[in-house]
Amino acid sequence: MRWPRQLMSLLLVLTVLAGPPVVLLSLIGPPIQGWPDEEQMQALIAQPLTEHTLTTALTVAAWLVWLLLAYTVTIRALTRLRATVVWLRRLPLPTPLQATAGGMAGAAVLSVSTTTPTTPPPQPPPPATAGTVDEPGATVPTDPAPSAISRDGVVVAGGWLPRDTAEQVAAAAALVWLRRRRDYQPRTPGPGRKDPDLTPLPATAVAVQAALADQPPPAAAVDDPADVRTAAPASGTPALLDAIPATGIGLTGPGAPAAGRGLLVTALLAGRHQAEVSVVVTTAVLTDLLGPRAATLNQRLTQLQVVDGVDEAARFLASTRRAGLAPNARHQHRNVDSIAAKPTVLLTADDCNGDGVQPLVDVMATGGGALVVLGGWPSSPTWHIDLAGHTHDPRRPGWAGPRSCVLDPIAATDLLTVIAHTNPTPSNYAPLNASADSATGADRRVPRQASRHEPRLRPTISPRRLQLRVLGEPALLIDGEPLAIRRSAAIQVLVFLAAHPSGADTHQLTDAIWPGLPRHSLTGRLYTTLSELRGTIRTACGLTVIDHTDDRYRLNPDHLDVDLWHLHTAVRHATTALTDTAAAWQAVIDAYPDDLAAGRTWPWLDPIREHTRRHAIDAYAALAAAEPDPRRALKLLQNGIRVDPYNADLHTRALNTLAALGDQETAAELRESYTRRLHRAGLHPGDDARPAVTV
Repeated sequence: MRWPRQLMSLLLVLTVLAGPPVVLLSLIGPPIQGWPDEEQMQALIAQPLTEHTLTTALTVAAWLVWLLLAYTVTIRALTRLRATVVWLRRLPLPTPLQATAGGMAGAAVLSVSTTTPTTPPPQPPPPATAGTVDEPGATVPTDPAPSAISRDGVVVAGGWLPRDTAEQVAAAAALVWLRRRRDYQPRTPGPGRKDPDLTPLPATAVAVQAALADQPPPAAAVDDPADVRTAAPASGTPALLDAIPATGIGLTGPGAPAAGRGLLVTALLAGRHQAEVSVVVTTAVLTDLLGPRAATLNQRLTQLQVVDGVDEAARFLASTRRAGLAPNARHQHRNVDSIAAKPTVLLTADDCNGDGVQPLVDVMATGGGALVVLGGWPSSPTWHIDLAGHTHDPRRPGWAGPRSCVLDPIAATDLLTVIAHTNPTPSNYAPLNASADSATGADRRVPRQASRHEPRLRPTISPRRLQLRVLGEPALLIDGEPLAIRRSAAIQVLVFLAAHPSGADTHQLTDAIWPGLPRHSLTGRLYTTLSELRGTIRTACGLTVIDHTDDRYRLNPDHLDVDLWHLHTAVRHATTALTDTAAAWQAVIDAYPDDLAAGRTWPWLDPIREHTRRHAIDAYAALAAAEPDPRRALKLLQNGIRVDPYNADLHTRALNTLAALGDQETAAELRESYTRRLHRAGLHPGDDARPAVTV
């Protein structure tokens, strides 16, 4: 029982606090009995070290030690008291109705317990194997976690997105990573190399990706799964924009600013694959909605046109429609039937005072589009929007319009940053006629020091061979046979810890596996997942694979063999080898059978997976650059293209090699297939960042 120990601890603390003052006061008295007079001060100066002064000094020191102890105990007690108060405030208490219902249910259970036969609990479903968890017919484990997704939308920390908008956000996020894959130029890694283009995406975009990660992708006849993930959903115009009358609307209510940000994001996403401007806003609107970052984002959002006022907006739309061309000067093709050719115009109520708005209304009436005023607008219908995005028309009781996407400034900025990344500034590519040696041979080899946090692989001391395979389909193997793991989150934990050999704390794991959800609702679930995982492994082989020290979880290298760690060892050896470099780079290729957690769509994987893939690309490029036989070099480059079919530099090297061999037909086929792949992924040939591949 705990209460006797707690009582003894309390008595001990009280004795320590009360004992010293009682002893000091009873034996010596107060430490200072009044201030010394002039005669006593002179005597103290003349002879400072006397029995009285020493006794007084020791007494004062004893009282100071006691005061420090009392202060420490008081602060500790107040901290515990505050934590208890916070816990009590968060403790959900039953309402009177719930208490009554609970009492009636308990009475009913007690009354029938003696007559109701006990039935055995249902058998649990068969555990899914980590290596076959997503195969057809396999039992996919479910984790009873709080979900951010529903049938009609996705909840994020800063608001709510309709389902079609969330899918377009996920497609834009996937397109960012495809652009980074395309733009990467292979090179020899150096010590402490950092790739700035592998920065994770903003938190709101990651939360949307995670909410949609377990949803089946739309069916499409494509050759690569990445093409499916980046294809724009065929959802057309956002529902709210479809419902806006031709004369425009005004938006009022507490959710009007959040709905304005949602309209800005949804309209830009709808026009993401178009050439024309899809949103026209005034400077005042953009600043009110986004704050100081509005100017920076405006420079990267090519489908956004910012104007100073209503008159400039009317002139801009009139001039573009007279010309019949795309308003975006970077593009020249027509697309007058798309939603982007009928842009959304966002204004404030102050912009609509007077007759200056009428020319804009006339232009919108003739050319189409959506005119939205954030505030009351007497000359058009006015909708009221609450904080959740629900629309109502005060003039039509009972009418409810479509739910609008609502975002706070942080969430909107996150999503606009992702959209802006789909329109990057031109990248620097090696010219097509450049020597293949120039991309890798120019890097100076510098010995790379191994990190002290990286585990040293040791032979497994267990009589049973335990392996963790994360390159390819994740699986935990015991003597070559996959171990059944019930929870999908447990597989994520194993892959995450394999990618972080130095370990991860509770916050890092919850933020990675369940992004966008409150931590306090996930800590217990993480503990349950880890406890079940460790118990399953211990039952199967008697080993403790996951260590927990200093609030950090780590994989134990003494008991576990991880293929990703072997790849890291091969890369370190290849970047420091001074002789037989070809064999060192070939060892890197041999250690990379497939992508990290191939087929998984966990958002935290993207930067780590791309960093790991680049090791293989660097190895193929280095071997091809050092290969004197052009045919063998071409074979290496083709294998590298299979690792990453979106990389432009590998295609450039292969086309140069084919040109040197005089194989124009194969070069034309490679160029055409690469262009088609870029088209399917949404990387159009008109992008400034894509090189014009010629031979």
